[in-house]
Amino acid sequence: MNGLSLYQEFSKMLGAPDSKILPRILQKIADEREIRVLMAAFPPATVSELAGKTEIAREVIQVMVEDLFQKGLIFFSKKEGEPRYYRVKTVPQFHDSSVLWKGASAEFLRLWKEYTDKEWPDFGRVIEAFLSKPAIRVIPVGATIESKAKVLAMEDVREIVQQARNLAVAPCTCRVVDGKCGKPVEVCIQVNRAADYALQRGTGRAISKEEAIRILHTAEKEGLVHVVDNRQKVDHIICNCCRDCCINWRLPNRHKLVAPSRFQAVVNTEECIGCQGCLDRCIFDAIRMEGDEPKAEITPEKCVGCGVCTITCPTEAITMKEVRPPEVIPA
Repeated sequence: MNGLSLYQEFSKMLGAPDSKILPRILQKIADEREIRVLMAAFPPATVSELAGKTEIAREVIQVMVEDLFQKGLIFFSKKEGEPRYYRVKTVPQFHDSSVLWKGASAEFLRLWKEYTDKEWPDFGRVIEAFLSKPAIRVIPVGATIESKAKVLAMEDVREIVQQARNLAVAPCTCRVVDGKCGKPVEVCIQVNRAADYALQRGTGRAISKEEAIRILHTAEKEGLVHVVDNRQKVDHIICNCCRDCCINWRLPNRHKLVAPSRFQAVVNTEECIGCQGCLDRCIFDAIRMEGDEPKAEITPEKCVGCGVCTITCPTEAITMKEVRPPEVIPA
């Protein structure tokens, strides 16, 4: 097996067998021996087991896994006994973990941008075909919600912060790669296990709950959408996504990827002055203005209930109202 085919084989393991760019990205971050170790690290294995699978000396493997951890290519579990190492499993995971690698060169990041521009949309169609439920969900801003029932902790981004055991903030990997939007970069809030991981790798810095709230407030003012994994318990990351750079919104059908909140924007037409500020802020194109004296109108099937349109409305003509019952989300 020659060098390039080895990288192609690992690209296939990540779910992108036909990618022309991903093998080039891998060549920038790992040599052939490291790729062989990564291939052996599934299912999770100890250093001794990896040495046996690859016929590379145990002491060499030990150094390699520590380096691969820093690169974001390998993770480990210490639940019991000797640590067990497991490789990165998917392209999105590889993107998010490797972009903040301290050794990332300008060429490495340029290749990631080339991949997201040219190949990511087609890869997204594959993802959509296998999704049994949306992978992520939107959490609304809290300032303008009118709810008949209590806003649940999992629906309140500030409550998630308050309940967190540990918090860190890291640069948004999508804006590190692209950045054309000009929005703040250090806004990716790591929660609990993700915070532990970021601090151990040195890819994020520890923050207090008060600073996390300030970051969220800044994100809302900038029109960024709060996004988390579509699970009952938020124990990973609170993303603050923009329209232009974030790979979540580059998929062919972004509405299939994301579960909406149970809230929806509602316009008081008497208060709306037709300033069009909300049009620019809506990532999901759920607001339109038509006619000689245009007023904001919401397209219900497109609105995901993020609430960023409410933050800067000069007349407070847009509010968030409960339109669906709380969803039962897997733990």
